[in-house]
Amino acid sequence: MTTEPTRPPAYPTSLGTSDAATITLLGQDLAADLMGQIGFGELALWLVTQTRPSPSQVRVFEAVLVALADHGFTPTAIAARLTYLSAPDSVQGALAAGLLGGGSRFLGVTEDAGRFLADALAEAGTPLPSDNAGWDALAVAAVTRAQDEGRFVPGLGHPIHKVTDPRTPALLRIAEEEGLRGPHLRLFEAIGRVHPRVLGRTLPLNGAGTCGAALADLGLPVSLLRGFALLARAAGLLGQLAEEQRRPVAMDVYLAVDRSATYIPPGTT
Repeated sequence: MTTEPTRPPAYPTSLGTSDAATITLLGQDLAADLMGQIGFGELALWLVTQTRPSPSQVRVFEAVLVALADHGFTPTAIAARLTYLSAPDSVQGALAAGLLGGGSRFLGVTEDAGRFLADALAEAGTPLPSDNAGWDALAVAAVTRAQDEGRFVPGLGHPIHKVTDPRTPALLRIAEEEGLRGPHLRLFEAIGRVHPRVLGRTLPLNGAGTCGAALADLGLPVSLLRGFALLARAAGLLGQLAEEQRRPVAMDVYLAVDRSATYIPPGTT
């Protein structure tokens, strides 16, 4: 009895490889073709899509990254600073702590909004609306369905910007200028117009939700949208840690909480 020889395992990739003399990334010579020739935002988009993006796509994508990079002393920034206070030898740990806090309340709205809009568009089928009235009808159906199911509409409301999130009109303008104001953004805008009559209150379209719509209109998988928010926030967290080195506040944050702690014996209501 003969046995066929065991084939060696194969691990295909179209991203990067290297040999003794060269590094190849996305089919390009890294040193000769990419370094000094393209920006990091363009490369990040290219790595995910494996198609070189157009300048218009890069502009919208980088506007999203800028919009999500840093918002001051958010929980993610505080987590990074406190971790750095505890382990100043571990910048990677401090960055990771901040990134791990990117969830449904902070940063995750980008993906949640993109997924909500994509699901509503899939439910609507084709053809998609051609005017505001059609988009508004589609938005009413999506918001009503969410309300009936007891779900929030992601991308509505902001803890600070009660009337207008300044990022939202800026992103819409940039997408329009680049010809990339697609169905996700149009539906999101329609949600902004119609939700008061369904929910009985008026909320702003927040920047994180607008970013999710813009990324979805770039054709990016909704399952990866939170990753782009984290990519942006990594830069912001690095800035937070640099400032913590120059002008530390983490010890004051820790002491303020510790000194204000009130002990309540177990079983006390």
